[in-house]
Amino acid sequence: MARITPLESDNVPQQVRKAFEKFASPREGDISNLYATLAHSPLASEIYLQWYPLYEKVQALVGDRAAALYGYSVSYAYNCQLWSTFFRRLLIQLGDKPEALALNDHEKKLMNFGSAIATHKGCINDYVYGDLARYHNREEMVVLIAFAGQTIATSIFSNVTETDLDDCLLDFVPAKFHV
Repeated sequence: MARITPLESDNVPQQVRKAFEKFASPREGDISNLYATLAHSPLASEIYLQWYPLYEKVQALVGDRAAALYGYSVSYAYNCQLWSTFFRRLLIQLGDKPEALALNDHEKKLMNFGSAIATHKGCINDYVYGDLARYHNREEMVVLIAFAGQTIATSIFSNVTETDLDDCLLDFVPAKFHV
């Protein structure tokens, strides 16, 4: 059960609702439990909603599948049920089986990078950085690192608040989170 009850949809401040709809509405439908909880602070909502433009930039850099794999590797390694489930659902919707992924070299490096960032709190080995940097220029690496950081920030928030999963995610929970 969530530590902070999400605001009811009708009680979400208009500026938060508009920002959420700008970034998430076509994909996610009504405001998610995470963002309804963040809506208790419009400033926090505004900051955390910047996750969406970063994710879109990652998608533009590496494609939809690799972006979902990257987000999954970060959130799964960070032990965040909400975001792991979110990305697992995306992978399944893209036709993948998250427990039996066939990865090319770039995807392996991307997932190793994301997992290492989350597992080692950003203190990663030079070879892990270098393996991925062979595929990306400095600007792209900044975007990938920033996205991992933003995903970890939202994972921290959802873990601390014990945000309940949205109904649309319930069928996609990774096995490690089943109790």
